[in-house]
Amino acid sequence: MKIATFNINGIKARSAALPAWLDSATPEIVLLQEIKSVDEAFPRDILEERGYQVETHGQKGFNGVAILSKHPLEDVTRGLPGDDSDEQARWIEATVVGKTALRLCGLYLPNGNPAPGPKYDYKLAWMERLHSRARDLLADEMPAMMAGDYNVIPQDEDAKRPDAWRQDALALPETRAAFRRIVNLGFTDAFRARNQAAGHYSFWDYQAGAWNRNDGIRIDHLLLSPQAADLMTDCGIDAEIRGHDKPSDHVPVWVELDL
Repeated sequence: MKIATFNINGIKARSAALPAWLDSATPEIVLLQEIKSVDEAFPRDILEERGYQVETHGQKGFNGVAILSKHPLEDVTRGLPGDDSDEQARWIEATVVGKTALRLCGLYLPNGNPAPGPKYDYKLAWMERLHSRARDLLADEMPAMMAGDYNVIPQDEDAKRPDAWRQDALALPETRAAFRRIVNLGFTDAFRARNQAAGHYSFWDYQAGAWNRNDGIRIDHLLLSPQAADLMTDCGIDAEIRGHDKPSDHVPVWVELDL
C-alpha cells in the first residue's frame, strides 16, 4: 500500500496539479495539508471519480487537512486532542484496513514564526499535545502513522543552508528537541530509515529561485510506530513535481507498507 503526505498549498490552486500527480504516482492513500477550503467547498468530485474516499477537516482561507483513500476509512476523527478551544484545522485521523489495520494521522503542525512570541508558544504547546497523542497511539499497539507537514527541520542535513535557519521557528533548539521527544517514544522517521544522505528536501520557497538552486528543506515527515515500521518496504520523495506547472512549494513524500 502506497501512502503519501502532500502539503498542496491550496486545493483550488492545485486543481490541475494534484490530479495529475495522483494519476502518475497512483498512491492508494494521501494525507493532504493546507487545503485552504471549508469542507462543503472542497472539490471532492475530481478525487472521487478517481476512486478515492474523501474526508476533510477544513477551514476558510488557510490550514485544513484531508485524507484521500482508495480503501474504506473507519472511525474518522478531527482535531488534535488536548485543547477544546483550538479552532485551527490541523489534525485528522482514520483507520484503514488491509491485511491488517493501520491508524492514519494527518497533521499540519504550526509554523511558529515569529519566534519568540505567541505563535511560537502555540507551536510548542501543539507539539506537547502531539507527544501525548503519539504516546496513546503506541499504547494501542495498532500500526500507526503520523504524517504531514511538521514545519520542523530535524537536523542540519535537512537544509541546504542550515545557518540561514538558526533563528527560525522550524529549526530552533526547542523545536528540534520537541520533535526528538516524539520520535524517541519509539517512532521511525520513514525517509531517514531508507536514506541518511543530505540533500533531500520536501519544500522549496517560491522566492529567489530556490528550486533552481535546490535551496530546500525537509519538513514533511512520515513517522511510523514500531508495528508500522516493520511493514515498510520503501520510501521516497517526488521532488521532480516541484518543477511542474503551478506547483505547490511542497512535494509529496511517500511510503510503501506491506498492508
